[in-house]
Amino acid sequence: MLETFAILMLCQGIGELLGRLLHLPVPGPVLGMVLLFCLLRARPQLLTRMEATANALLQHLSILFVPAGVGIIAAFGMLREHWLGILLSLVISTILTLVVTGLVARWMVDSDRKRAAGETDHE
Repeated sequence: MLETFAILMLCQGIGELLGRLLHLPVPGPVLGMVLLFCLLRARPQLLTRMEATANALLQHLSILFVPAGVGIIAAFGMLREHWLGILLSLVISTILTLVVTGLVARWMVDSDRKRAAGETDHE
């Protein structure tokens, strides 16, 4: 479990480093997740080894939100001043996320059906 946790931290660290060195507008942890995704696609056997670590982290996910909650309380004055813009951006981004997720899910299901139909045609 320690080895797979180190892999997770390494991916996040490399993502953070790439984001800072290349001055990318994407947060380092997001780049790290993309790197982890590529690693898991390249080495599928790693996925089963990382499952226990991922489940352990997910069990304690609420602890990871404490720093963000403290930051919100610390910036409460700014939130009070810009609440409308924040609310609008939250609502719009949530709607966009739902739409994009639905479209991607539909595309993946259609792609799987076409692939399955193509495999049965060749048999």
